[in-house]
Amino acid sequence: MTKFGSHGLVWSGTFDAEGFRHAVRKNAEAGFDILEIPLLDPFAFDVDAGRAVVEQEGVTVTASLGLSAATDISGDDPDRVAAGERLLLRAVDVVAALGGRYLAGVIYGAMRKHEAPATASGRRNGIEVLRRVADHAQAAGVVLALEVVNRYETNIINTARQGVVYLREIGHDNIRLHLDTYHMNIEESGMFEPFLEAAPMLGYVHIGESHRGYLGTGTVDFDATFRALAHIGYDGPIVFESFSTAIVDPNLSNTLGVWRNLWEDNEDLGRHALAFMRGRHRAVETIALH
Repeated sequence: MTKFGSHGLVWSGTFDAEGFRHAVRKNAEAGFDILEIPLLDPFAFDVDAGRAVVEQEGVTVTASLGLSAATDISGDDPDRVAAGERLLLRAVDVVAALGGRYLAGVIYGAMRKHEAPATASGRRNGIEVLRRVADHAQAAGVVLALEVVNRYETNIINTARQGVVYLREIGHDNIRLHLDTYHMNIEESGMFEPFLEAAPMLGYVHIGESHRGYLGTGTVDFDATFRALAHIGYDGPIVFESFSTAIVDPNLSNTLGVWRNLWEDNEDLGRHALAFMRGRHRAVETIALH
């Protein structure tokens, strides 16, 4: 059965014990099955407090993060590459401790506007690190999912096709592709074919509108998106992602350029998103049955 989730920044800008519990409860009240934690600093995350929240609230969690310039595993600075590997290993441990199964996001390089293409040596560095982190994750029961994002957030993989090529280069069966409709709407020529191309490697999906606000009010072709997901029989997590200046994490919000107040009422936003996704999903399933 398909599980629907929401990104934690819909509910809270902080993820200490209090902020985490608040996000968990609001996520559950809206009817979501999964909460995706923005695990930007896994060393600062209180694992014991987080585990207590998970156990008390009975929530299923995933986590995502984007590497910074200081932790760029796909660069040529050995200290930064090593720092990125340490951060990813710690993130895997946090996810495992919380009973989560997926660590997703831009976990293959610095999430920022790059001024030049990735170097061949930097690309090799990232691939070698990811192989080791994937081994560690596999032993911990965690799957890595590499998010394909637009040209303003990475110089490694911007399309599903590039993602497939990159995963083949890595050659590890514990690494999957993470597709996001917001980014696809910028980089892909359509919303159907990329899912088909990524199908054998697809493990995680973000549903986001072209302006990252209310679903159905922008330019993303969600009918094609959900038809594609049904066509390939995708049954992994489907997570709603939206950002507004109403709720801000100083690091992530600034990195993503969240300068507009796209919504005020996150409860209404969340209920609308879940109904929208379930409706599209149910519609294509019904068509497939007839």
